[in-house]
Amino acid sequence: METARSSERQRTAAERRRRELLEAADRVVLRDGPQASMNAIAAEAGITKPILYRHFGDKGGLYRALAKRHTDALLSALRAALDAPAERRARVEATLDTYLAAIEARPQVYRFLMHPSDGADDAAPSPEQGFDVGRHSAPLLRRLGEELGQVIVERVDLGPDGEQMARIWGHGIVGMMHAAGDWWLADRPCSRERLVSSLADLLWGRLAEAGDRDVRGGPGF
Repeated sequence: METARSSERQRTAAERRRRELLEAADRVVLRDGPQASMNAIAAEAGITKPILYRHFGDKGGLYRALAKRHTDALLSALRAALDAPAERRARVEATLDTYLAAIEARPQVYRFLMHPSDGADDAAPSPEQGFDVGRHSAPLLRRLGEELGQVIVERVDLGPDGEQMARIWGHGIVGMMHAAGDWWLADRPCSRERLVSSLADLLWGRLAEAGDRDVRGGPGF
């Protein structure tokens, strides 16, 4: 019994420590963006870099942990927008705006997750510059696409091939939001409201025609 209690205490302490390290990493990313380094994160957490590596393995492991943390929060916000008590067009616009508002509010976090090599000094390469953004960001976008596809299939009646179509839509919408949001965040060619309205116009044709599924406790899509 005492051994079990000791193991549980150790597990709880390890989880708390990992959460504290991720919070320290968040602070550094908010400050430094894509240039956030393992050295800076270790210093912020008050530990040595070998201890940081012990928890996450390498920068890729830390990236995956931060990506999960922020993707979970974003998905929760997107679901809330999708399930708000409003007309479907308003919920489509609210969902798009939620994504854009998130990357606008924390652009350094977005750039760290999607463009972690930006700002690297080519004249002074470091081991961390070998970080492969595509290998790590692609699973993040794939997860968002799968989750959105599941939300659509649960809420929209797309007919006999609805499940396959919902997955196509989920990945297509995420790709559209990512590409348009990346361009908008960098160039600011228009207001957020104008971008949301224009993207909603692009999506609206088939969405306006599809019927709602009976979703217990909330609206359709």
